[in-house]
Amino acid sequence: MANIQVNKTAHPFDKTRFEALLNRRFFYAPAFEIYGGVAGLYDYGPPGSSLQSNIIAEWRKHFIVEEHMLEVDTTIMTPAPVFETSGHVARFADWMVKDLKTGEVLRADHLVKNVLEARLDGDKEARGLATAPPKEDDKKKKKKDKAKPTAVKLSDEVVTEYETILAKLDNYSGPELGELCRKHNIRNPDTDNEVSEPQQFNLMFASSIGPTGQHPGFLRPETAQGHFLNFSRLLEFNNDRIPFASAQIGRSFRNEISPRAGLLRVREFTMAEIEHYVDPEDKRHERFSEVRDVELDLLDRDTQASGSTKVTRMKIGDAVDKGIVANETLGYFLARIHLFLVKIGINPTRLRFRQHMANEMAHYATDCWDAEIQNSYGWTECVGCADRAAYDLSVHSAKTGHPLVVRQALKEPIITEKLVAEFDKKTFGKTFRKDAALIQNIVEGMDEAMLTKLQGELAQGSTTITSSDGREFKLTPDLLTIERKTFKQSIREFTPNVIEPSFGLGRILYALLEHSFWSREQDVERGVLSLPAVVAPTKVLIVPLSAKPEFDPLVREVSAKLRKAGIFSRVDDSNATIGKRYARNDELGTPFGLTIDFASTQKRTMTLRERDTTGQLIGDIDEVIAIVTELVNGTIDWAEACRRLPAYDGVQAVE
Repeated sequence: MANIQVNKTAHPFDKTRFEALLNRRFFYAPAFEIYGGVAGLYDYGPPGSSLQSNIIAEWRKHFIVEEHMLEVDTTIMTPAPVFETSGHVARFADWMVKDLKTGEVLRADHLVKNVLEARLDGDKEARGLATAPPKEDDKKKKKKDKAKPTAVKLSDEVVTEYETILAKLDNYSGPELGELCRKHNIRNPDTDNEVSEPQQFNLMFASSIGPTGQHPGFLRPETAQGHFLNFSRLLEFNNDRIPFASAQIGRSFRNEISPRAGLLRVREFTMAEIEHYVDPEDKRHERFSEVRDVELDLLDRDTQASGSTKVTRMKIGDAVDKGIVANETLGYFLARIHLFLVKIGINPTRLRFRQHMANEMAHYATDCWDAEIQNSYGWTECVGCADRAAYDLSVHSAKTGHPLVVRQALKEPIITEKLVAEFDKKTFGKTFRKDAALIQNIVEGMDEAMLTKLQGELAQGSTTITSSDGREFKLTPDLLTIERKTFKQSIREFTPNVIEPSFGLGRILYALLEHSFWSREQDVERGVLSLPAVVAPTKVLIVPLSAKPEFDPLVREVSAKLRKAGIFSRVDDSNATIGKRYARNDELGTPFGLTIDFASTQKRTMTLRERDTTGQLIGDIDEVIAIVTELVNGTIDWAEACRRLPAYDGVQAVE
């Protein structure tokens, strides 16, 4: 039977084998490796590049195409005033500590996390709840990684305290992290030396624009500001209507303090960001009903504040109705993010959405949720989804004087009445001279109640107002009159709010590779990457059984027909056995294989192999190509293919 069950959990996840596979097959590798490399910089090889490209292609379909988003491509180098205005120069920072003897720099929250987790692991080992860690390879002893657990039993109270700290870790300020280090004797795990008090470190790479150095700039840490600065053009392109979204895929840069987790913490990376502009008075989403019943694992801020990390499985519609998720548009994107990640191969049981706590909230956000994916490093933020309110558009508009607003014609004009102060400019100016503008600003800043009081006092002959520096100014009816006037408003002008999903593609790629990796039950050395066909670097492997010339026309024919169908394939005509050829392409995640044998040249038949089950089907060449095209495009699954084609028993009669 070609559609057999496969036990992918026969062997526990082996990170050493997994990393060896990625390195051997050149999914990615440290950049500048022959020069010794630089931490946090990586180059992608052929399979890694193809995998990332396929993830991006699916992202474009899932978001840009389906949501009719406006794609932009803005510059990486950004003048300093942009980030000064946005708040990044002042606030885009992490807390770092230094080893007091060696001077080594560590990120404070990661140090606390690694040390406390190692102590908890040691406690479990001492209690017999976990197996001892594998012996460290001599070649890896110098490699800096997490703190190593030591089997020491902790009291129940200490265990609870550590677990509570870890649950609330993202909510601690720099001084609070320093207090944790002192209270719990947290040291540099590599040297056992004490560390300094935490200090802030800005994560942006500074540069200069032009030869004089007079124009400071930064490499962007996110793509978002490029969207906001082009808002007026985007709005005009969208016929002055909102809601709408802009999208961008591009490089960003962050000068990470101590990047030690492979692709999960790097200094140069690819982001995919969406800025969805919405009316602040109406954050409903017209397609929310389509995702209302999507179930997510939610970890809200109140649960974290209580010291727990227990998730609640809930329909996104219920989460919005209960106010756990702030609004429909934010909820809509959380559901769409979930559907995208699952579609490309992320294990849904290892995916959760964690709400930001008050202290970790970005300076611009009013609500924010992270899509976190569990992997061998723990739970890692891979997508952030924030309600940035009107912060960015407002600050850039105020700084430049360029109105980044929406003007909408009202269906029915709004008629209002209000008190208005009118000055006799000639007399007023002569009377108060240089103080005239100050007095005018004071009066114009008054609310309705204050103007009513002022109107009454002027009717009595005069009134006195006081400036902020204590000076008093006498006003009389010949200088100022206050009257009630009627206003007709036909245009509503407002600054839209922004909902921003932000994807770290390198982190998603790494988590996907971990989730896809397993070893054959009968041979632990035979690693497999069960990548879905939609993102697999190579969709189909063509394997000619022999290198004889009579096979060449068929190989060219099959390759050409797959190309015409838009399917990326590779030919493996090496001298290795067919089993080895399939095994090494299982490592690359290639989902399907086509074997051209001696019967193919006589009967025009061909076998179709599925990667995970290793089951094989047989049929006419054109029929098999049609089936594999549907498999790759996702219109049928392997079970349906097994119903359409007979299983291959390994024997074909040839003349």
